[in-house]
Amino acid sequence: MSPQSLKSIATTAIIITLTGCSLLSSPATYSVKKVSDGDTITVTDASGTDIKVRFACVDAPEVPHTAKERKSRKLVDKSQFQWGGKAQQRVQQLVAQGGDRVQLTVTDTDQYGRKISEVHLADGTLIQEVLIQEGLAQVYRPYLKNCPSAAIVEQAEADAKKKRRGVWQDPKYVSAWEWRRSSK
Repeated sequence: MSPQSLKSIATTAIIITLTGCSLLSSPATYSVKKVSDGDTITVTDASGTDIKVRFACVDAPEVPHTAKERKSRKLVDKSQFQWGGKAQQRVQQLVAQGGDRVQLTVTDTDQYGRKISEVHLADGTLIQEVLIQEGLAQVYRPYLKNCPSAAIVEQAEADAKKKRRGVWQDPKYVSAWEWRRSSK
């Protein structure tokens, strides 16, 4: 190697060391401010801006949003809200396990301005995959078109169904999208 090549390599190394290199840095992490339900969180970026995030690829059971929903005696509502509460708690546990920080892979923005994102913990755990494996969420096919982990979540769902985990064991459970449609 010529002295000029060595000098060039050394100069490049110094520049990368002093200025950083985005290709070598880890993905941006966000602080989780709130877990709204089993598929929606609010994170805060480095500048202090809050960002609403809707989990890509999945739809989790609903949590009650109104007093009327909380008081409902309908079995279909009770089932929905029971599983919704479990999904929300599981997301809270996972977020806490990750030190209240997550990494996002934003795939889209929805009609409400939420960032549709795959959500990972620092150790690489895909929260959506865990929820689906445990039967606490279902693959949401309308979101799959932009889902980098589509094959992973579809396999996790097939496994959860086969093993009757979570919602797959509950004969009164209806998918969250069906429940929302019928409750309007």
